Amino acid sequence: MKITVLYFARIKEAVNYSTEELDLPNDILTITALKNWLALRGEVWANLFNGKQVVRAAINHNLVDDLAKIQANDEVAFFPPVTGG
Repeated sequence: MKITVLYFARIKEAVNYSTEELDLPNDILTITALKNWLALRGEVWANLFNGKQVVRAAINHNLVDDLAKIQANDEVAFFPPVTGG
């Protein structure tokens, strides 16, 4: 299944790019599974996606929780929590 992944803010800075096209294995069906899969890429990725840091996700511009299902051709965005004031 092919998807587009976008990275924002400190995540973008850590991985050193803002977007990539991925062809996911058949068992990657949720945001949680995608985060776990990305964490296997190495230390930088593990530090971001191993669950110790809060990383928010959106699918096709809609904020979702980690149990959200991913479908072919989705655009998944990852970003840190945003605060304002």
